[in-house]
Amino acid sequence: MAVVAAVLLVLLVPPLISTGSSSDTGAQIRGLRMLVPNSPGGGYDITARTAVKAMEDAGLQSNVEVFNLPGAGGTVGLGRVVNERGNGKLAMSMGLGVVGSVYTNHSPVSLQDTTPIAKLVEEPNVVVVAKDSPYHDLAQLIADWKAKPGEIPVGGGSSPGGPDHLAPMLMAKAIGLSPKQVNYVPFDGGGELLASVLGGKVAFGVSGIGEYRDQIEAGELRVLAVTGPQRSPGVDAPTLTEAGVDVQFTNWRGVVAPPALSDKDREKLVALFDRLNDSPAWQDALQRNGWTEAFQPGPEFGEFLRQENDRVASVLKELGLA
Repeated sequence: MAVVAAVLLVLLVPPLISTGSSSDTGAQIRGLRMLVPNSPGGGYDITARTAVKAMEDAGLQSNVEVFNLPGAGGTVGLGRVVNERGNGKLAMSMGLGVVGSVYTNHSPVSLQDTTPIAKLVEEPNVVVVAKDSPYHDLAQLIADWKAKPGEIPVGGGSSPGGPDHLAPMLMAKAIGLSPKQVNYVPFDGGGELLASVLGGKVAFGVSGIGEYRDQIEAGELRVLAVTGPQRSPGVDAPTLTEAGVDVQFTNWRGVVAPPALSDKDREKLVALFDRLNDSPAWQDALQRNGWTEAFQPGPEFGEFLRQENDRVASVLKELGLA
């Protein structure tokens, strides 16, 4: 009830800026703002700020404000976007985690209430430990996890139902543990999770590879496995399947906007991210962050969202979490 109340309060807050069709001319969207529904340093935050920088480097857009509105696994930010009905100058960075959070936080609004703009990237998660962790490979970790699951806390940068939660739950199921046995510690984004992994407050963490690439390259974090179907370039770690855990899992991120946009405003936003996807600046960012291009514009992304909504609901039900 507290989460629902928080979201309803957000819905009652006046819009960030006036709504209605943009009267701007030209390709740029003046006054464009990008909402990030989790804390700085998380996957949505990194994706949003990387996209905005690439837009500016490519000359597609200037002076885009990125701001954070965390809470309730992304559903506080989602509520704000839905409240901005008709506002063509606002977009929200989001992904699989928000799909799950709508269910687990009993949100009064969902992604079906938004305008889909574009799916941007996919990336695997990584299973990481601190450099001084006693676990040097996944087999050692799994042996302890199976022997005393309640004493092996796993941290994730998403609330229950998000990718950092679903991945270890699927891992647990694959090695014979019940999801109810897993001691999952949620954090609001990979940035908050990082300190607990480095400080040994959780036995291991699961999050997006792009969020931790710097710490991995610096040797602060040790990667025990990647969750995708293939090994990740530049990361010296096997896939879960190679390590004997029959799980393949990838996360995705995209952009949505408020409902009831004018055709002009919707087309301008979709076109902006279409041009971004084709730009060398964005292609460089994909390679640098270990992201896989997964571009889907407007209606195509909308159909994908409907399918993901059904898929996540089914997985959560199977795991006894919905």
